[in-house]
Amino acid sequence: MTDRYASFVQSGVGRGLVKRLGLPDPPQLRRYRSGDPLIPGPVLLGAAPGGRLAGGIGKLLTAAGVELRDATDVTPGTRLGAFVYDATGITDSTALRQLYDCLHPHARSVLPSGRVIVLGTPPTECSTPRQATAQRALEGLTRSIGKEFGRGVTAQLVHVTDADNPGTATSLEATLRFLLSGRSAYVSGQVIQIGAGQAALPTDWDRPLDGQVVLVTGAARGIGAALARVLARDGAQVVALDVPAAGDELATVANDIGATAVQLDLTAPDAPARLADHLSARHGRVDVVVHNAGITRDRTLGRMDVDRWDQVIDVNLSSQERINDLLLERELIPTGGRIVSVSSIAGIAGNRGQTNYATSKAGVIGLVESLAPVLTERGISINAVAPGFIETRLTARIPLVLREAGRRMNSLAQGGLPVDVAETISWLAWPATGAVSGNVVRVCGQSLLGA
Repeated sequence: MTDRYASFVQSGVGRGLVKRLGLPDPPQLRRYRSGDPLIPGPVLLGAAPGGRLAGGIGKLLTAAGVELRDATDVTPGTRLGAFVYDATGITDSTALRQLYDCLHPHARSVLPSGRVIVLGTPPTECSTPRQATAQRALEGLTRSIGKEFGRGVTAQLVHVTDADNPGTATSLEATLRFLLSGRSAYVSGQVIQIGAGQAALPTDWDRPLDGQVVLVTGAARGIGAALARVLARDGAQVVALDVPAAGDELATVANDIGATAVQLDLTAPDAPARLADHLSARHGRVDVVVHNAGITRDRTLGRMDVDRWDQVIDVNLSSQERINDLLLERELIPTGGRIVSVSSIAGIAGNRGQTNYATSKAGVIGLVESLAPVLTERGISINAVAPGFIETRLTARIPLVLREAGRRMNSLAQGGLPVDVAETISWLAWPATGAVSGNVVRVCGQSLLGA
């Protein structure tokens, strides 16, 4: 679906009109293309005294081909691709001034689609109340930067638990590569938790899923089809699943990327067993399970019949629980495996006329949060993505005024693309991000809803 307003803004006439009238100004986002540098410009790396991450980060970014600068090495007029700041050394609110002193002089020097990444310690793991207070304050800083800098610049806070753990260090590198690159174009204002866990460095960062068997449900169209293609591009052997009614579209996607197509209604009583039998017979395992299948049956609660309620809860939530339970029971998801579920911004903020949908998507978040500590003991990670307004067939049916509001009510002033959700899910599926677990990452351009 074409965003005609965004196209108009990119024209000469449009730019002048937007500037004069103060209208929303959707920037052209930098998205991933094979062969592009990780970040198109030097990265200013700063650290508070006593920070525990900057030294290791400097080495890994240099190895990734990033040009690093420190505050003394940035001359007036230098355009920066990104700020990366190690704030783990901030132990008191007065020390927040150090971050201001580093960022303030160069805040207007960030290139379009640049990145701001602040690294901190989870407040729950701080040794004193003052340290926890200061670390919690970083969330307000990064979310405000994401709304202030404009021009496609995004800002994130990354909480790092144990940098000396090999799995944590590997997952930190993978997370930085994702956040600095064009893969994270529509992700902003997020707090990402990296704990201790198993993670494996890829042989080739351009194919971080080489050798991985990945199941994608709802793969015939929209986000699911984009996801299947991104996962295959990243090296995965994709098992693409959808309902029999979508068989032709599913076959097209599978044939395009060399995937296996499975036609199955996930709400059927024998669906988990049939799926488990297929994965066991064809692959012997499934390294990554992506629960993308979902439906909407919208009505206000007072007008909603019970079938609409039951169908949405069953497809969007209960089927995920049944499949997870059986695959885990049969040990088809091995140590180092990943589960990624698709939630929604509606599950965070709610939405009028979608009580069934919002309930199911909030339940997906609950599923991730409750299973994460259990699966960590088995060396398996579980996370969710929560898309905001994404340009799909479904959003194309929304009335024009509501559609335009959905597109503009975020820091990037535009809707996301299916590939934006797919890139985020692929990152969470990488073996290198095994220590990223229990997260709900919003792919919403930093929506004003639920922020």
